[in-house]
Amino acid sequence: MASSSSTLPPDLFDQTTLVSLLSTVAILLVALALSRRVLDPATTSSSLRFLFIWHAFDALIHFCLEGSFLYHCFFSSLPAAEGQQKLGSGLGLYPNPHNWLGTTDRVHGSQTGENPFAQLWMVYARADRRWAGVDLGVVSLELLTVFVVGPMACLVCYDIAKRNMARANVVMIMLATAELYGGFMTFCPEWLTGNLNLDGSNFMYLWVYLVFFNMLWVFIPAYAIYVATGDIFDAYKYKSVAGRGKKAY
Repeated sequence: MASSSSTLPPDLFDQTTLVSLLSTVAILLVALALSRRVLDPATTSSSLRFLFIWHAFDALIHFCLEGSFLYHCFFSSLPAAEGQQKLGSGLGLYPNPHNWLGTTDRVHGSQTGENPFAQLWMVYARADRRWAGVDLGVVSLELLTVFVVGPMACLVCYDIAKRNMARANVVMIMLATAELYGGFMTFCPEWLTGNLNLDGSNFMYLWVYLVFFNMLWVFIPAYAIYVATGDIFDAYKYKSVAGRGKKAY
């Protein structure tokens, strides 16, 4: 009987994959370093520090990585025949939506790029091939993510650093709700069509790329909602008690 390793893709742990994974770790380290620089450890709770690091990480992911995905969708392209020849018989061409940017004879997206960000997205596209090209649902969500959710995450970090928790809590709830909705809308079309673009054939694709990386944007936003709503409820309780105290006089 052949070993299970013989069925694994030969590029599962190639240099591009390792660099792509390390880039995510590097972004996390930048967020951690930023928290150490701007937050006072003596007055910052562990939950607030965690949420600051998360939102800094979130913003950097949206701007740097997902921003690069949008760049390639709009500005990287090849003639369709040349794109098919470039990809050969590997991942396969991810077709353009009809009349994308007014063209019908070109392909766009990371699949046509050569820079490290394009290569990073082609690594992830091994598990979800929509990220190799232009998927209208994904692009629509990413436009909101990069240009609305990213700045909101920066605002949360600023408010936590300045202890403006009233606004931070409200924005955290709005942002987390958007993240949860975005995650659902990213994968629901695949669930409804039999996961045609997803590849869960090995541990790395299924549990690291598809489950782990995406579930981060489920559990941590849910935790952010829990913390923020708890603070808001406590504030209303305090206001209610204070109001009853004033009436007693």
